[in-house]
Amino acid sequence: MSEKISLIARMANVHINFMTWRRGELVGTDRFGNKYYRDKNARRGVKERRWVIYASEPDASKVPPEWHSWLHHTRLDPLPEKDSPFHRPWQKEHAPNASGSVQAYRPSGHTLAGGTRAPATGDYEPWTPA
Repeated sequence: MSEKISLIARMANVHINFMTWRRGELVGTDRFGNKYYRDKNARRGVKERRWVIYASEPDASKVPPEWHSWLHHTRLDPLPEKDSPFHRPWQKEHAPNASGSVQAYRPSGHTLAGGTRAPATGDYEPWTPA
């Protein structure tokens, strides 16, 4: 995973990394290299803050389900990774969201896929107000 990080993301990471160094406690790392933190100064009666520092370009679809449930306070502890009893053989490997990229799905008639649409059949009747 050697994706380049944009300048804007890098500038935002300066502040995030400073706050993480100051207030964060490392909980764990996933198989993609993302690091998960919680607020080490959490007050009683207040839901603790949890966050992720992405290994590459920030994209919420890069958070695996094991950690998603922990980030959203569904579980107190994150689920174990692949070698756990929670992993099923029918589960697919995580794939990030491809929307807006070259790998995005484009149907056969899409102009960027190089295809042409089928001609209209002539059965279309436009609506006209009464």
